[in-house]
Amino acid sequence: MTDQTLSRMSARLDDWRPDDIAFWVDGGKSVAMRNLAISVFALLLASCVWMVWSAVVVHLPVVGFSYSTTQLLWLTAAPGLSGAILRLVYAFTVPIFGGRLWTTISTASLLVPALGVGIAVQHPETPYGVMLVLALLCGFGGGNFASSMANISFFFPKEQKGWALGVNAGMGDLGVAVVQFAVPLVIGGALLGPLGGGPQAAAALGALGTHQGVWLQNAAFIWIPFILLATAAAWFGMNDIGHSQASFAEQAVIFRRMHTWITGWLYIGSFGTFIGFAATFPMLVKAQFPGVDPLAYAFLGPLVSSGARSLSGGLADRLGGARITLWAFVILFLVVSVMTVCLTAGVFWMFLLSSMLVFATAGVACASTYQMVPIVFLIDRMHAYDLQGDLGRARALKEASLEAATALGFISALAAFGAFYIPGVFGLSISLTGSPAMAIQLFLIFYLSCIVMTWMFYCRTDSTRHC
Repeated sequence: MTDQTLSRMSARLDDWRPDDIAFWVDGGKSVAMRNLAISVFALLLASCVWMVWSAVVVHLPVVGFSYSTTQLLWLTAAPGLSGAILRLVYAFTVPIFGGRLWTTISTASLLVPALGVGIAVQHPETPYGVMLVLALLCGFGGGNFASSMANISFFFPKEQKGWALGVNAGMGDLGVAVVQFAVPLVIGGALLGPLGGGPQAAAALGALGTHQGVWLQNAAFIWIPFILLATAAAWFGMNDIGHSQASFAEQAVIFRRMHTWITGWLYIGSFGTFIGFAATFPMLVKAQFPGVDPLAYAFLGPLVSSGARSLSGGLADRLGGARITLWAFVILFLVVSVMTVCLTAGVFWMFLLSSMLVFATAGVACASTYQMVPIVFLIDRMHAYDLQGDLGRARALKEASLEAATALGFISALAAFGAFYIPGVFGLSISLTGSPAMAIQLFLIFYLSCIVMTWMFYCRTDSTRHC
């Protein structure tokens, strides 16, 4: 066994050259794939904890919680707000702490909201302020996305970053579908036995089928064994990359890069759309289509979106991320326009179909936008050192790798606010006008801006950052 192989098996990888074909084939790929597999598992659980309230809130009135519709919407939106804020912090953690250590810590932190929510929902007398704090703590799951994506970007060669980031994010986003699909199933029985507690009496049995009660705590408790498993897998199975370490000051250079803010704007339009509509969909259906069970369909959008994102990363590697991003925003603009007609007509199946198209297109845009970021930063750094020969190229590659990883985490934080502002804008629109039409009009204006910016900076053949 060579010294190089021993290095790969250690927790810290001081020699890591994924763009070296020989290195990649001779064991580098297997190490990267192992880290990706564990990262996907941990990120999926993080998404489950982050979005658990989107599936829980519709059941709170059924089991005796006397919260208003506005309060329920805030419980749905609060994890989005805290998750987005935490991403601003988590974006910088991997180069400081290392991917292995931080994935272990951030995954273990999910135990706090999972335990807290599971206990609180068993007591209808729980003060609303306590529930709001627990909703905010679920933002731990949202924050994990930023550090996870930054970490995985270091492991793969530039020709496969789009694919790897698409798989990591797409399978991680699948947690949103998993939680919305699983919660209605797991709350119907005592899956955890005496340890899980007894059922809550249902005030409206028709909303829960034939159940004589509901174990709403299972919606949170069910993730705890998997969180423990993922925490152990991260500690014993992942690696730190030595040359990726950097201080906050060294990473903060991204704030001076114009393309951090441009790609961040585009990612707000893609991931913000996905996570915002995923958080809003159940309550929007409940408000606009009273005869429809929202949880029967809530998991479909995240499932479609995560699948589209997982499959689109490799496509963006081959065809170019900017081209796919441009057309994705054009389609989003057209489909969301149709959604207004569907809501006005009050035809649920038209609304459902247009929503699925929004989710699918947003997933594609998420993958293609993320694929663009490492390339844009590499081109930018290459331009900065284009007169310095091989030494300048080496420096450009190192700086681009670090800056792109940090930028990926940071723009994910900007976009994560979609889980907060989209439910908020919909709620404001409905409260002011009685209809979500005003909110949709604002989203259309935003998509137009994304179309223009993608074309101007990245799609034109004469653009200096064409990708």
